[in-house]
Amino acid sequence: MQSPILLLARVLMSYIFLFAGYNKMLNTEPTQQFMHHLGLPGFFAYLVILLEIGGGLAILLGAYTRIAAFLLAGFCLLTALLVHFHTDDPSNMLHFMKNLSMAGGFLVLALHGAGRYSLGHQFRLRWS
Repeated sequence: MQSPILLLARVLMSYIFLFAGYNKMLNTEPTQQFMHHLGLPGFFAYLVILLEIGGGLAILLGAYTRIAAFLLAGFCLLTALLVHFHTDDPSNMLHFMKNLSMAGGFLVLALHGAGRYSLGHQFRLRWS
């Protein structure tokens, strides 16, 4: 039962990143402006898009899952702290806790890998 559950978990966990990355790719300007607001160069928006789409696909397909899960866990933690940690705003604090939860899920996935129903298992890819 472990492999079908890992597949379901990968589908559920990847969706938000594929959706967000795709939308950012269609219109990078708001993300670039937000990077400037955080004091970062605008090109970081493209790194975020690459991580969201590339990491989301890696998780979904189960290829290099452990690496992608570790990177996305870090991304979730950074986003939680840099973007959503506003104790005076309940809505942002909900997103903060959501990102912490997602990071925890990605760390579990990084530990256990993608399971048998994955490209990593089929092609014997390392770190899957």
